[in-house]
Amino acid sequence: MKIKTFEGNVTFPKGFLAAGLNCGLRIKKPDLALIYSVKKCIAVGAFTRNKFQAAPIIVSKENIKNPIQAIIVNSSNANAGTGEKGIEDAKKMCSITSSFLNINEKNVLVFSTGVIGKFLDMKKIEKGIKTLIPLLSNRYNQTVSSAILTTDKMIKECAVEFNIKNKKVRIGSIAKGSGMIEPNMATMLCFITSDVNIKKSVLKKLFLNAIENSFNLITIDGDMSTNDAVVMLANGMAENNIIDKTNSKEAKIFYENLLFVMKRIAYLIVKDGEGVTKVIEIIVKNCSTKEKARIIGKRIANSMLVKTAIYGEDANWGRVLAALGSTLQNFDRKKVVIKFGNYIMFKNEKPVKFDEIALKNYLKNNEIKITVDLNEGKESISILTGDLTEEYIRINAKYRS
Repeated sequence: MKIKTFEGNVTFPKGFLAAGLNCGLRIKKPDLALIYSVKKCIAVGAFTRNKFQAAPIIVSKENIKNPIQAIIVNSSNANAGTGEKGIEDAKKMCSITSSFLNINEKNVLVFSTGVIGKFLDMKKIEKGIKTLIPLLSNRYNQTVSSAILTTDKMIKECAVEFNIKNKKVRIGSIAKGSGMIEPNMATMLCFITSDVNIKKSVLKKLFLNAIENSFNLITIDGDMSTNDAVVMLANGMAENNIIDKTNSKEAKIFYENLLFVMKRIAYLIVKDGEGVTKVIEIIVKNCSTKEKARIIGKRIANSMLVKTAIYGEDANWGRVLAALGSTLQNFDRKKVVIKFGNYIMFKNEKPVKFDEIALKNYLKNNEIKITVDLNEGKESISILTGDLTEEYIRINAKYRS
């Protein structure tokens, strides 16, 4: 299926407005964003499984059971590790937003991202929300995309349009994430909007399946955040016949476009990983089970030795071999084949001769593939990660300063 992409973000679908600004939590950069639908939306979400879930996550997990009409997000401060006051402040962000929009506070989701262990400056946030309301617009504006960023170097957004029985349907998205990326759902903030008319139970199933095949297949540094989530709102304003079956042709069209958006955002998160200079695709193929392939792929992707080797453009396949063996999964060592790009490095339990110069040139590329073939089954998986550089250490050593 050919996917039609457009320049746009969360305001691309009908009925969605958004705005972003600086409310003073950061020195100059935008730090407060608001997404609003003129109609109530069905909403689905996936939230970090970190045991120290931030206050806004706790509040939003409860509110998302209701129809949702607005999302308020601040950057710079995570409102995590802040106890009961943090919960009160998250709820207050919802109530302030709802009062200015004249909607119910239970129809608002709230999210925060930034430094853990600091209380929010609610005076600045309240003033910021009040200022945001008249700025809401359906025009394409990247301020809302940049207002949710922390250590990110680039905005992350994607928009697509497709037809469902002669009705144009749109999906738009924005996201942040470049560090603390080790999904056990989807570790970052990502907000997806759509004007599709769809049954909530169908949307939830398709949404969660798309997450498993996109955001849950990326990792930057193996650290799971306290704050992050993926949320999707659908207001039905495309007026297509309702999609009420997951196995329908219409559901398949919608899913393929949603998966494209999620995969695109996932790729951008890895590409913009803290200090990343190369995107690495770890392919584990011909495995006996999907879960086994996932375990092996994640272990290799999170290996600091593998990541630093790729940064150094060193074809050190031994590090891949060691990471594979450290998973303690059962496999036949004699059947294992390891490849860098199209170059076979290891086969039949011994090294394979390869062209050092050609491989060195390959490793200069910005995108590198490492394949581990177990030759034992039919299941395969692809994990995206990045290399590990001095820049990652610099960013995180001075994060609070």
